[in-house]
Order: sequence, then structure tokens, then C-alpha cells
Amino acid sequence: MWHLQDHMSHQQELRLCSDLLGEILTFLYQEKDQRQQSQNLNGISALSFSDNSVTQEADILVIGILETLIRSVRDIDRTSTVVGPMVANLVALLRLMEERHYLHLWKKFDDRCQIRDRKKLKDFLLQVFLVFRDLVKQDVFPRDWVVMKMVTNHVALCALQEFSQPLTVDFLENGSFDAQLWSNYFTLAVAFLTQPSLQLETFLESKRDKILEKYGDMRVLMGFQILSMWDKLGEHKVCFIPAMVGPFLEVTLVPETELRKATLPIFFDMMECEQKTRGNFKQVESELIDKLDILVSENKGDDEYRQLFNTMEHLSAVLLEKVRSNDPVWRKNGIAFINSITRLLERLLDYRNVMEGEENRDKRMSCTVNLLNFYKNEINRKDMYIRYIYKLCDLHLPAENYTEAAFTLKLHADLLSWSNCSLPGDQRYREQPEWQRKEALYLKIIEYFDKGKCWEEGTPLCKELAELYEKKLFDYARLSSILKTQAKFLDNILSQLRPEPEYFRVGFYGIGFPLFLRVKLRLA
Repeated sequence: MWHLQDHMSHQQELRLCSDLLGEILTFLYQEKDQRQQSQNLNGISALSFSDNSVTQEADILVIGILETLIRSVRDIDRTSTVVGPMVANLVALLRLMEERHYLHLWKKFDDRCQIRDRKKLKDFLLQVFLVFRDLVKQDVFPRDWVVMKMVTNHVALCALQEFSQPLTVDFLENGSFDAQLWSNYFTLAVAFLTQPSLQLETFLESKRDKILEKYGDMRVLMGFQILSMWDKLGEHKVCFIPAMVGPFLEVTLVPETELRKATLPIFFDMMECEQKTRGNFKQVESELIDKLDILVSENKGDDEYRQLFNTMEHLSAVLLEKVRSNDPVWRKNGIAFINSITRLLERLLDYRNVMEGEENRDKRMSCTVNLLNFYKNEINRKDMYIRYIYKLCDLHLPAENYTEAAFTLKLHADLLSWSNCSLPGDQRYREQPEWQRKEALYLKIIEYFDKGKCWEEGTPLCKELAELYEKKLFDYARLSSILKTQAKFLDNILSQLRPEPEYFRVGFYGIGFPLFLRVKLRLA
């Protein structure tokens, strides 16, 4: 055993070690099956399997090699041919383990005075969580090995229930709370629950029924385990706000009714916790809004996200009921927040429904304007407002709506001044003084007004830039250039023929129209 451990620790003869360990585990399983069959034939069903020699031998394996095996699986190259057998060995060993094995494993981390070495235990648990998270995120086995994947997931689920025990006993109570360890646990649990191989809706009905009959819906079991661990945190819940808002929101992607009903109150819990600790729940609100927006903009309306939004509508109802019956100090803000989320969801749903297809460009513009106005006027999120300004501009440019694109960019420019305050960089701009960003926007807007033949609107901007170059920057080269542009615009106004614009007022009435159009008047 120690020879095997030494070779695995140094990554030497790993294939031979894997084969040898596999033979040992196979023998133990054969012995286990023979003893169970013998007990059944003799009617000795009351005998405890934990008393036989197989369990004792498994105990030796757990104490002697489990930690090394986990470390080997963690460090092994995922392109290696031995990674599959090594993972299978780990799964087989965990499958052999009973409660007594885990108790012996925890005692391994005690010193001679029976005091737990928390540092070593923490390092071990972090390795376990890292390996498990890697297994659920990467396909170790071929995609059509459904049985092996389900066995692996079931074993991991049972093992996580046991590995979660030291979190409560050793890393929560009596001033021993460890936020890093708990965060890794929750991240792993969410990754397990949302992994593709457990999304039963993607399977054929016959295969789905077989999985449910044998293993049940492991997502639900993990969801309730997450809830149980979350409830144990008590006053430490605030340490995971807002970091866990996004991951817990991903759990609502899972289209399982019981799981949704169970996990939705977590958001109310977070709001209440932050309100008591910080006097508001701005971080929960901000993170929830950001995450919802990202789910829409980056995943382009697949069915799972449709399920998410349906869930969030139910979330609003659940939270609203809880807030109304709670502390009046934050009841008003809580109800306002939930109503804002509901209105945001309406706009996001509309936006998602028209995201694809050239024929929906006008509808996409209307939905984008709705979101843009919502972020500015209702919840005052300047960053989100600016993000949708550029989304709207990007819709206008392919349609050659240059005048509309210019007016859209001007919404951003109007938020800026000519000061020297530094603005952070983003995907479109580097870090720069505020006046430089406004100058860059003005030049782009002037270019679009020129392409759209709307020179009257470009002239005032030229005048502003001319004043900047003449009185603040003393840059006469750029002053000359912008004055020439202004003169060109004035000449075009006098000499260029342009068709008279025509507008028609159109009204949309009736439930057959989408929400972003219904009972509104538009110019077309």
C-alpha cells in the first residue's frame, strides 16, 4: 500500500499504479457482492455489512491512499490516457466508503492530543472540492457513457454530503469560520447542479425515466443540500453577498419546480441579511440586475433562459409576499425593488424574444430603447444605460440610420463634461480624461450627422469643439480643421437638396401586440 502511495505521489508508473488499484477495488466489490448474496440466501438481512472484512480493507485504503489519489487526479494531465482509469478508481473508492470510513478519515487529521489540525483538513477539503469541480466541468468520459457519468455524479453527491460535515463542525462555529472553504463548497455545489449531464430535459423520455427511477433527480437533492448549508451560516451569510447572488441565480436555470420553490427564498434571505448588516440591499440589487442583463445579452434567448425568466416572475411574487409581512423599516424599499425587477423582466423578455432575425430590427430598437430608459429613469444605473446606448447605436449603423446613430451617441456625450477628471477604460475606450472622451464622441457624432445629411445638428457641436480648441487647449491645428468642417456643413445646408421627411403616427392597441408596443403611439 505504501509502495503504491509513493509511486502515485511522484507520478511514477501511474498506469501500473492505476491498474493495480483497479484490481484491488474490483476484488473488494466482488467480495462485497458475494457476501450480500450469501446473506440474502440465508435470510440474514439484519447483518451489518460494516462488520465484514471488506469494510475493514476499504478502511485501510481510505486512510492510506485516498488523499494521494485525490492529489493525483488533481495534477494529472487531462489529455493523458490514464485520466479515465484514475477517476474511475477514485469513484470506486468513494463508492465503497461508509459513514465509519469518513469518521476514521476525519480522525486522521487529529494530533496526539485529539485536537483537529484545521490547516491540513482545510487543504484536503480544498483539494477535494477542486477535483470534484473539475470533474463536473470537464468530460472525463465519452459523451455516450451516460451510466458512468450518472454513477460518478451519484457518488460525488453522496460524498459531498459527508464532506460538508467538517465545514459545519470545524469551519463555522466558535470563531473558526473559513469563508474561502465555504465559498469553494457553494461554487462546487452550483457547478454540480447546473452541469449539462444532469439536465434531464435534454434526454429522451425513456432514458430520463430510467435515470429518475434509479437515481432520482440529483439536482433537487443537491439544491436542498445547498439550502441546508446556507441556513447554517447564520450571521456569516453576509460574507457571500454579493458574490453568491450570480451563482445562486444560475440554479434557477434548472427547470425543476420543487427546486425553484426551494431556492427562490435565498434571494429574500440575502436582501434581509444585507439590510440588517449594511442598512440597505444595494449590492444584492445591483448584482441581480447585472446578472439578469448578462444572461440575456450573452446567451441569446435559449430555452433555459426562458425558464429562468419564468422562475424570476415567480420569485417576484414570493419575495413580495415575504417583504409585505416583514420589518416595516425596509418594507417600502423591498417592495419597490421587487416591482423594479418585475418591470425589468418584462423588458428583458421582450428584448430576448426579438433578438434574432433581420426582420426584427425595428422591434429590437424599440426594446433596446425601453431598457435604456428603464436603466436611466427608474433605477438610475448609468453604466447599464450607457451599455444600451451603444447597443442601440450598433442597431442603427447596419441600417444606415446615421442620424439616429448620432443622436443615440449624443445621449452618452450629454452625460460628460469638459473636465480633466479621469474616466476608467472599458471595451470601447481606454482610460482617459473626461474631456477627451467627450471630444471623441463629438467627432464620431459629427461624422454620423454628416453621413445622415443632418448638418443643422452637427453645427452646434462644431462650435463647442472650436471653443475647446481655441480657449482651453490652444490647439489651432484642430481649431482650423473643425472650423472647416463647420463651414462645409453651412455650405451643404444652403446648396444640397434633401428630400422632405415624412412621418406617420401609428398606435398599437390590443393584447396581440408585445408589451413594448402595446397602447403606445409611435412616429413611423
